[in-house]
Amino acid sequence: MSSHSNTGTALITGASSGIGAIYADRLARRGYNLILVARNRERLDALARRLADETGRTIEVVAADLNKTSDLARVEAVLRSDASITLLVNNAGLGATAPLLASDIEKMTDMINLNVTALTRLTYAAVPGLVARGGGSIINIASIVGIAPEVLNGVYGGTKAFVLAFSQSLKHELADKNIRVQAVAPGATATDFWDIAGTPIQHLPGEIVMTADAMVDAALAGLDMGEFVTIPSLPDIADLHAYEAARQKLMPNLSRQVPAARYLGSAISNVRAH
Repeated sequence: MSSHSNTGTALITGASSGIGAIYADRLARRGYNLILVARNRERLDALARRLADETGRTIEVVAADLNKTSDLARVEAVLRSDASITLLVNNAGLGATAPLLASDIEKMTDMINLNVTALTRLTYAAVPGLVARGGGSIINIASIVGIAPEVLNGVYGGTKAFVLAFSQSLKHELADKNIRVQAVAPGATATDFWDIAGTPIQHLPGEIVMTADAMVDAALAGLDMGEFVTIPSLPDIADLHAYEAARQKLMPNLSRQVPAARYLGSAISNVRAH
């Protein structure tokens, strides 16, 4: 992954600023040509010009609002038709920090559409081509709230839990197709996400906030190391391995013919009481 030769084309959503723009910078320097997707055409064009000048890579831009059906369909068409694409970075997303019951349901619906529906449709558009061409990579930007939904808005946590579960399923289904799947779960990251989500970054304790550059560099290091889930701030990877081991231990007993004994005992006691 660290080669500076042409490694194909990376399509990055939410690429005009923040995490997406840093992925664009790093991937161009790793030898990727880029297709940058975001709503703000002016910022996309400025980023594309800078990266083309600095890296010599071919940079295309697609101005699109992924919450609009027609715009989403245009990006899907690019993923289906461009045979040079070897990497999809599903970075575009919305967040929220307000409690669930204090939130606007229309804004929550928009968040679900972007964080879940658009990500799913773009992945489904990309994967058949990657399989046909013999391999590729998918990076899905999740969040630590996918593991700890109590931290922020519950719908936001639910959408990021979907990203983690969806990525897990993709990893399983594509294991023999030479498709790399990585789910990145950042903690608080210093971008304009927080202003849009409703809590300015200045209101957060400094010790929990990572710079976007450091976050992306750690995530790409995790990709190089072959990690499936990368939590950039997690000090001890053994903790994540223990979390996964506990999940695996549950799996053989999640679906059985009879209820667990503790429920049978309770049911018998209730019958006798009546």
